[in-house]
Amino acid sequence: MVDPEKQPKVPVGYAQTKQARSCSIKRGLGIVGMALVAWWFLGRWTTGEHENVAPPLDVKEREKLFLSIPNGESIQATAKTFATHPHLAGSSQDFTDAKTMLKLFQDELGIRTPRSEPIFPAGTPKSRAATIALTEPYRSRSPTAWIDVYYPELDNPLGRSLDLLNEEGKSTWSVDLAEDGDPLDEDAFEYRDFIPAWHGFSGHGEAEGSLIYVNYGTKEIKRAEELGAAGVLLFSDPRDDGYVTVQNGFTAYPHGPARNPTSIQRGSAVYLSQQPGDPTTPGYPAYEHAKREKPTSIPKIPSLPISWKNAQRLLEEIEDIYADGTIINGRRRLSGKSSEAKVRMVNHVEYKITPIWNAMAAIPGHVKDEVVIIGCHRDAWVLGGADPISGTAALHEIVRGYGELLKQGWKPLRTILIASWDAEEHGLVGSTEYGEDFAEWISEHAVAYINVDVASSGSRWNVYGSPSLAHLIRNTALDVPHPVSKGKTLWDARDDEGPFKLNGSARVDVEYITNYERMEAKSAASKTGVSPLGSGSDYTVFLQRLGVASTDQGFGGTPYDAPYHYHSIYDSVRWQEVYADPGYHRHAAVARHLGLMAMRLTDSVIIPLNTTQYAFELEDYADSVERLALESKSSVNLSKLRSSISSLQKASIALDNEKAEAEEKFKDALSKLPHFPRCRAKFFAQVANWVKYFLGIRTSEPAEYFHPNRWEEYLSHQILDHEDVDLPKNPIFEFIKAAKRVSRANKKLIAFERGFVSEGGIKDREWYKHLGVAPGKWLGYGATTFPALSEAIAIDRDLTAARHEVARLVELLDKLAEQTGNFENK
Repeated sequence: MVDPEKQPKVPVGYAQTKQARSCSIKRGLGIVGMALVAWWFLGRWTTGEHENVAPPLDVKEREKLFLSIPNGESIQATAKTFATHPHLAGSSQDFTDAKTMLKLFQDELGIRTPRSEPIFPAGTPKSRAATIALTEPYRSRSPTAWIDVYYPELDNPLGRSLDLLNEEGKSTWSVDLAEDGDPLDEDAFEYRDFIPAWHGFSGHGEAEGSLIYVNYGTKEIKRAEELGAAGVLLFSDPRDDGYVTVQNGFTAYPHGPARNPTSIQRGSAVYLSQQPGDPTTPGYPAYEHAKREKPTSIPKIPSLPISWKNAQRLLEEIEDIYADGTIINGRRRLSGKSSEAKVRMVNHVEYKITPIWNAMAAIPGHVKDEVVIIGCHRDAWVLGGADPISGTAALHEIVRGYGELLKQGWKPLRTILIASWDAEEHGLVGSTEYGEDFAEWISEHAVAYINVDVASSGSRWNVYGSPSLAHLIRNTALDVPHPVSKGKTLWDARDDEGPFKLNGSARVDVEYITNYERMEAKSAASKTGVSPLGSGSDYTVFLQRLGVASTDQGFGGTPYDAPYHYHSIYDSVRWQEVYADPGYHRHAAVARHLGLMAMRLTDSVIIPLNTTQYAFELEDYADSVERLALESKSSVNLSKLRSSISSLQKASIALDNEKAEAEEKFKDALSKLPHFPRCRAKFFAQVANWVKYFLGIRTSEPAEYFHPNRWEEYLSHQILDHEDVDLPKNPIFEFIKAAKRVSRANKKLIAFERGFVSEGGIKDREWYKHLGVAPGKWLGYGATTFPALSEAIAIDRDLTAARHEVARLVELLDKLAEQTGNFENK
């Protein structure tokens, strides 16, 4: 830490208390940072005629250089570094991977390796400072990297069994609960027994009873428990694999593209739509010695994942799982029959406090109080070739690209925070604990959160995000080449199909294709091509609790792709290279899009958030509510809600005009600044003298006392506490006024998403605070817009509650409109 007593002193023209100074600096930090934009722009647009140093790259050159960095060889190396061994959250392999990621951050960003490893237990001063100091005025200007250690309560499997019983209660068949691990996939073969097939956060216990088939069972373990089920068995059915099935003549993996019948989908049993993160520390961070609460978001009944091969045998015990051949709305009617034979299941798990490791890196920007966050989780159920190492490889390519830009003299306008999250698979634990730990800091400083998880598991590019990011997502995708088709862009990849061509006799399950066509129609109806975010990955805490505009993306499967062996040992490097992304071209495209989008969020003077798109999309949310009300025969008056939406639209259009004018004034003021001097220290000394002259401070103090790396402090004290004073008609002061106006517009753009956050949250799952969008209560990861209102109508069927939710939305939107459209003190 720098000793302030050893730094050159800065003259202060009036007394300030420590608290006042702190408030002054915090209040003015964004504006002071914007003053640094002068240096940032001038360093790019003007160069002293006698200087020999090559000027930094301009915007187009920076973007061209960045797009050239991601490549298949580098991505393959990252994949083999992380996805050729198991790395379950909290394991020794996971810790090793966290340190490997830390080393990658250090190497790529030119960070010196410190004497002691920067691994900090969460909640300690060093952990707190690593994040909070990023936005402090005297923070180091060099990139940093560290690891935060959280201590959630996680479970590990002890004993599991599943037996079919005869009338005497004796086992007639024991299910193997294992995957075959074909040696053709060497990594899957080597680690076939390394991670047992079980559910994270599952209920500890034993159960015995008859079998009953519930089809998709979309309400899964939570609703089964509520209805009195003794236990739950889950399996992946090949009928959801589209056309690429053994039934249609394809060979099973690893000898062909069809699903391996022994593959098992592990996963988390946590009630994610109720709350993510550590169930024993709801709403606050899982420090090592945190107070623990009795969890309410995990099941009490046991559950086990099983393979399709074993599920087939068990289903034979139920004579007819369907009532008849009738199909209603694309769904078969279930018989509701149960088996005569019973099964006994055992799921013994041990819950214990377990360390997890978030590997973090930061690139400080000129505007320190605005931060763009990029993240991907690192842990996997087994090997994680697609989930999450395809995303981790893409993240590494972004870091490599930024590292190369730094070597070329680039420094971002805003700060960039990069995260390799841990324990996502158990229930978004690492990101959630970080978000709860630094909630106030994130709410104050985060511009946007950019997520990647599965970068590649199929042929079609899928993208999700806040409506305010939709235009940026699309425009950036139009500037990224298509990964495999020349002459096309990444945006065109939204319509790509898989490679497997079929003959006329190929069959596909009617329920699967009905669901698929519904999703296709919903996507086609989108006005932006960007779907809303529900949950299921690490953006959840940022968007759904803290109100940070967020996005997620990746290539997924279609009916013509090889089935993805989700959370199986066969989610491997070999499967990725043979079927999902030969050559890693899709990985590279995702890296290019994410990194370029983050650069545009980082380096644009006006943050490219489109609040007007958001405001108009709310009309679609209201239309959806009216359809639900019609279907449930509820009479809900939405006229006041629509009026509030209209007011917000007008306010947002006014903000559009304000930000355009602010940017124009800023660029005009920038063009009138003095030519960028060769001697930066001399230039800053001149700034100091101008300020002192204006404030009536004597200028006799030697110029060398004005430390060039601390001029933000000087401006904080001398200018920003005099906001009501008319500045002289000097180019420097005109620029500062323009920068302040830009900063005010940017703060309104950032605050727009925050405006949907209600402290009261959503009924029965108050952890979720966003009243605009949330994961549906019974939709798994799927999004529900106006969630509290929609669920009051469709699920609770409570008209009084629905009217209350309308009133809450009206109050929230009216307040947001007032904040968005108020431009006093231009």
